[in-house]
Amino acid sequence: MSQLISPRAALIVVDVQPDFMPCGALACHEGDAIVPSIDRLLRSRVFRHVVATQDWHPRGHVSFASSHPGRAPFEQIDLYGQSQTLWPDHCVQGTPGAELHPAIDWSPLDAVLRKGSDPGVDSYSGFRENHGPAGARPSTGLAGWLRERGVDEVFVCGLARDVCVLWTAQDAVELGFRAHLPWDLSRPVTPDTDAATRVALLAQGIAITEASELRRE
Repeated sequence: MSQLISPRAALIVVDVQPDFMPCGALACHEGDAIVPSIDRLLRSRVFRHVVATQDWHPRGHVSFASSHPGRAPFEQIDLYGQSQTLWPDHCVQGTPGAELHPAIDWSPLDAVLRKGSDPGVDSYSGFRENHGPAGARPSTGLAGWLRERGVDEVFVCGLARDVCVLWTAQDAVELGFRAHLPWDLSRPVTPDTDAATRVALLAQGIAITEASELRRE
């Protein structure tokens, strides 16, 4: 079934960067599979508003396992009263792995939002950083940027489906936007999380769709 895309809808492309590809520093399962489809979608100009997020960490970032002696990637620690996954060093500012994927034509973008630049706070969502030392989740400014352009609905795709894509879609709903996730335009760190991701999306009323269904109104 076709889904007509309103002029008030925006596409948010999350963290499609070389370090999240299968041979990258923090490989997502089949992450490269979404690259051609996202490129086609951007070229089609189906969406009037298009934003990309870009993971952009300084060296020694608090989320890196290498910043915690004796810890290994994917271990959990307590950080500011919240569970924090420790990741391999990835998307370090200025490195090739942190660039937007070179096989995608990014010229349709209206904006690029870099996240994760605070060395002491992780940032999964495009809308808000993770909890910081003050206990709050500071805004990235994306919600205001979208509202200024009359956007009330978002479609979220990219990497990783079970982390940054999920958090971005969930925050969108919490901030008053209608949200959709084109399932075939995202991939997880590991497919073992897919069932839980579907449950989390549906619990918040986030529609799961497919890229082939998207048509401009």
